[in-house]
Amino acid sequence: MAGRGTRLRPHTHTTPKPLLPIAGTMMVERIVKTFSETLEKPIEEIAFVLGDFGAAVEQQLRDMAQRFNAKGSIYYQHQALGTAHAVYCAKDSMQGEVIVAFADTLFNTDGIVRVEEADAAIWLKEVENYQSFGVALMEEGRITGFVEKPQEPVSKHAIIGVYYFKEGEGLRDELINIVENDLKSPRGEYELTDAIEALLSQGKVFRPATVQEWLDCGTIQNWLDTTFHVLKTSATDPETVQHSGCTIHEPVFIGPDVVLENSTIGPNAVIERGAVVRNSTIQNSILNEQAQAEQVSLNNSSVGVLAKVKDFNGSLHIGDHSLVGFA
Repeated sequence: MAGRGTRLRPHTHTTPKPLLPIAGTMMVERIVKTFSETLEKPIEEIAFVLGDFGAAVEQQLRDMAQRFNAKGSIYYQHQALGTAHAVYCAKDSMQGEVIVAFADTLFNTDGIVRVEEADAAIWLKEVENYQSFGVALMEEGRITGFVEKPQEPVSKHAIIGVYYFKEGEGLRDELINIVENDLKSPRGEYELTDAIEALLSQGKVFRPATVQEWLDCGTIQNWLDTTFHVLKTSATDPETVQHSGCTIHEPVFIGPDVVLENSTIGPNAVIERGAVVRNSTIQNSILNEQAQAEQVSLNNSSVGVLAKVKDFNGSLHIGDHSLVGFA
């Protein structure tokens, strides 16, 4: 989670990307919830690898871990030296069964993921534009290798950035070897796939875990699109929302303590906790916590925490505490 999320600015100026909400729930919390529902194993510890996000963010993450009855541990990656280096930073938590996940994509898989007959598993999604991804090579139900952005159709099984290891110590030892012996890739980074290749060469059995949905949150538009996709299966019942003179077009998410007056909400609208909307139309848009919108018509927009918008029609993306239309 140490990246700065530059493609999601202005929102990531103040909030780390994985803490941005997806219909009321932080992105990273949705990822952990998926594991809790699909692995049939208790989560004992969640180790977060961060940049310099501050004490308040760290406490949010520890509180989230507690909601899963897990210990929350904080580690830091002060320089972006590659995926292997990011995981290496959490090496002290790598004992026993370990899952590694990069917290900028959501995914869904049907049923329970079985990992008993493998030393490791990698979550994969079959894609048509395989040239844009790292892909896994497969043989008789086992993963045998990797190719980064292949130009020939050697595989369409894209690696989504989620991995399971039965013995985290083995991965930890390979990461230590790569980082402490300065074994960088040609692009000058420490690569997680190099550690996995080393485990494969030792005869470790890697199995695929198939993903039905893989939802990107890496840009503002992708964050909006992913949020609206989630709304289709987790929309708020409009009968439970207190509103005065409002029309609500599903799908929407309306958080607690929201004030709605004389407005049209939706379709595809997220109004987070404590937001206020008066005399407005909000569609295909996200209003974050305690945002205010008065006499506006917003489409394809995102409004930051405690931001205020007045007398505006169109599309905008403003960060936390911003003011639009106020003297």
